[in-house]
Amino acid sequence: MNNPVLNDKVFRQSESERVSSAEMTVKGTMTKTLLLLLMVAAGAAYSWTVFYESLNPSSVSAYMYGGLFGGFVLAMIVSFFPKTAPYLTPFYAAGEGLFLGGISAMYNAAFAETAPNIIFNAVALTLLTAVVMFTIYRKEIIKVTDKFRKVILISLTTILIYYIVCMILNLCGVNLDILQGGNILSIVISVVIVGVAAFSLLLDFDFITKASQMGAPKYMEWYGAFGLVVTLVWLYLEILKLLAKFANRN
Repeated sequence: MNNPVLNDKVFRQSESERVSSAEMTVKGTMTKTLLLLLMVAAGAAYSWTVFYESLNPSSVSAYMYGGLFGGFVLAMIVSFFPKTAPYLTPFYAAGEGLFLGGISAMYNAAFAETAPNIIFNAVALTLLTAVVMFTIYRKEIIKVTDKFRKVILISLTTILIYYIVCMILNLCGVNLDILQGGNILSIVISVVIVGVAAFSLLLDFDFITKASQMGAPKYMEWYGAFGLVVTLVWLYLEILKLLAKFANRN
């Protein structure tokens, strides 16, 4: 979990496949990241439209969960087989878009009165955070050291355990308002998770930069873009949940 899909092991595996005439570049990776984000936006626009045509969550649930679980399967394949990234990541992005569009529409409808701009604010804050973290990385305000990576790894592992425990407790019918409601503890937990997601972007930027400098093969541009989009999607969802918790306090 450096980001989990962007790690040194994957890069080392790619070094033996280096082709001097077709090497990974930062510019190429950023271009592909933009393309994937456009795919996410297209998928989101479709499921958003489906929801608002009926205002019925069931009308979009198949798109949402199909996109979510289909995206998860594709993400696992790409993570273990980076060479598949150029072919599978656009489908992953579209699937995640279907999920994000549906859940965003539901949040937008649920908080239409208390937080009418919740989706716009979540998108804006996600983009702003990405720009800020990129600036921090470029200016070396925070350097990505081995110690920094270990701290993020421990944090990501802890958050994963938290997600799993909450999911199990939810399935068992346990009331988790104290962890997921609008109380102070729940908000603090969300702020911490948003912070970890934001700092994970530094690891993504560092992986992309170093892999490009060392001449990784061209397909790694798609892999690097994929890892960056994974983090941005996670960051957006956590910011959205945080804003919803604040709205619930009103």
